[in-house]
Amino acid sequence: MKFKNTLQFAKQSDKEDTLRNYRNKFLIPKANNKQAIYLIGNSLGLQPKTTKQFINEELEDWAKLGGEGHVHSRRPWIYHHQLAKKTLAGIVGAKPSEVIAMNQLTVNLHLMMVSFYTPTTERYKIIVEAGAFSSDQYAFETQIKFHGLNPDKVLIELKPREEEFTLRTEDIVSAIEEHGREVALVILGGVQYYTGQFFNIPKITAAAHSVGAIAGFDLAHAVGNVPLNLHKDQVDFAVWCSYKYLNAGPGAIAGAYIHEKYESNTELPRFAGWWGYDEKERFGMKKGFKPMKGVDGWQLSNVPIFQNAALLASLEIFHEAGIKALRKKSVALTSYLEYILKDIDPLENTLKIITPANPEERGGQLSIFMKQNGKKIFQQLNKAGIIADWREPNVIRIAPVPLYNSFEDIYRVGEILNSLI
Repeated sequence: MKFKNTLQFAKQSDKEDTLRNYRNKFLIPKANNKQAIYLIGNSLGLQPKTTKQFINEELEDWAKLGGEGHVHSRRPWIYHHQLAKKTLAGIVGAKPSEVIAMNQLTVNLHLMMVSFYTPTTERYKIIVEAGAFSSDQYAFETQIKFHGLNPDKVLIELKPREEEFTLRTEDIVSAIEEHGREVALVILGGVQYYTGQFFNIPKITAAAHSVGAIAGFDLAHAVGNVPLNLHKDQVDFAVWCSYKYLNAGPGAIAGAYIHEKYESNTELPRFAGWWGYDEKERFGMKKGFKPMKGVDGWQLSNVPIFQNAALLASLEIFHEAGIKALRKKSVALTSYLEYILKDIDPLENTLKIITPANPEERGGQLSIFMKQNGKKIFQQLNKAGIIADWREPNVIRIAPVPLYNSFEDIYRVGEILNSLI
């Protein structure tokens, strides 16, 4: 696609967009008495118009059936956790038995580390990216301390090279090889939240396995955003939240993936709960934990029905649109934003894009390093009805979402930003 920084080009691109009607399936906030240009789907996705219906149906069944709704509601609550599996599996490139919607992201990360971080005297190190999202940092730190170890000696935090903003895949692989048999776990974000870098999951996973380590990923900024092939890539485990690109609402139910090679491994340590118990015998209330096969065996409690209903409303849209088509539009939107930013500031006097230039190495996000007046420009964007995201000390994150953002949205951002700089 040959871009042009004109309103005519943007409108024509929207006219030719086969996904354009999905925008009408979402409730878009207003600013200055008109639709805002909402570009923080990487922070909180918009509400599908059907979400209220999905939740209201559960409320109606609860009112009419009470406890009988566990079996006789239109989506029986006792099996509610199964309803998201097929679409989630398609989004992350896994088998339905390998994915589950449950808990919150950090809870799931802790549960996975209980099972997959079992340090020994010889193998105890964890390789992570420096500047990982703070919740992950706290999980790593406290898990290490839980095992009586010192985080300063265990965590290997990878930083970009001097004068660079993102990690090179070869440097990640080199670090894994350097620490070799001392590495117990390699865990990175699928898409780095600050820079928008999409890590090379298959290469990193292969490198971890080559030294005998476990490979895990936090997919908070990747799920529903970039193509994933967790099963094919032999990723051991992954966790994610559902309130960003998956549009399941604030504090939404999260998710987890565990490769099928572990599905019958009852020797793995785990923190158990009754909903992970073999469902055929669950209500026998017997002592001695007997897990279900696959990732379902890591469930703790029965599903929060209203949260899961909100997720199902969004997944219905994903199933219809298809992750491949969404990714294609996402690349086009992000590339158009990149083109416009370079067009209005070709010498990078005010702004510099720190997200990788290669579309294969980034998600639907551009992180813009502001060289001057960053906070002031961000505030003016907000006043103009553009909802973007500020990250200290000097980065504006803009995340076009293919389900509800348009090429005209991107053009308008450039138009207003150009007037400000």
